[in-house]
Amino acid sequence: MSPRTVRWGPAGADDDRGTETVNAHEVTQEQAETGTETPTGIDVLVLGGSGVDTIVYVPELPLPFADSHHVPAIESRAGQTGDFVAVGLHALGLRTHHLDLIGDDHEGDLVRALHRERGIPLTEVPSPAGTKRAVNLVGPDGRRLSLYDSTRARNADRLPPDTVRTLAAAARHVHVSLTQPCAHALPLLRETGVTISTDLHDWDGVNPYHEPFALAADVVFVSAAALTEPEKTARRIAEQGRAQVVVVTAGADGAYQLVDGELRHVPAAVPPGPVVDSNGAGDAFAAGYLFGRLSGEGPERCGLYGAIAGAHACTVPATVTHPVGRDELLARAARSAA
Repeated sequence: MSPRTVRWGPAGADDDRGTETVNAHEVTQEQAETGTETPTGIDVLVLGGSGVDTIVYVPELPLPFADSHHVPAIESRAGQTGDFVAVGLHALGLRTHHLDLIGDDHEGDLVRALHRERGIPLTEVPSPAGTKRAVNLVGPDGRRLSLYDSTRARNADRLPPDTVRTLAAAARHVHVSLTQPCAHALPLLRETGVTISTDLHDWDGVNPYHEPFALAADVVFVSAAALTEPEKTARRIAEQGRAQVVVVTAGADGAYQLVDGELRHVPAAVPPGPVVDSNGAGDAFAAGYLFGRLSGEGPERCGLYGAIAGAHACTVPATVTHPVGRDELLARAARSAA
């Protein structure tokens, strides 16, 4: 089966919002297959990272061993790293397009519905193994433990080269998720000359799987959680790869960004409400940072935008998808600078 691109109208806009509608940065199935026409008007192409999380709020982490635990309502919702970045960028006013492998299953329906309701164009490549899914155990302090279903991916999974080239050629920037199909797409992206960002998440600085992503991206995000020497890792990425900026996020301690050989601290933003869940905070930070970068802002301002977006995400329960909007982010940034 061929890739299929759908541009959904805003939810509730009319009675037939489930039909395909024309958009300046839509790629039709024929165009994706043949490359006969190049779309225009994509600010950010998000590669990979779609899926469904089942959220379980637990009394504490690590969860004590027992035959059973009583927990609040268990809920499943669409939204893994690529989804969250796409939704966050879209909420900030950037024209966003998402490309990934998605299954013909219930989880796939949830992913399609998320994009439909938000009006985010989605090019889906059929996934015989099904849509990616995970179980997230969330503690009272908002920390989480994710359990990923490894059966939902195959070594043979690939994003169609012509589709990648066509969409990347129309984009100002591409954000790449840490999936195997995306790893195989990295050389194609480099051929197009488009700038790339990636999030290495909780990389330990050693696992070789992350290396191609770290060295191919112009902007690299990585959590400090598993890094024994964060600054050394950031400098190695910059020296051995293409990165112009390496951002090391550090939770409540803010972040550190390596720019032009100088390591700069990004103070944490004050959350606008109680912290209930860290799920998606890193994705929100990346979306805020990229919004600043694509708006022509300098590193300091980009870091501020990322910190504000990340802090906002920590106040939103994992069962809800509610990223900070452009006006709200800019207003908070203005107050921070005052």
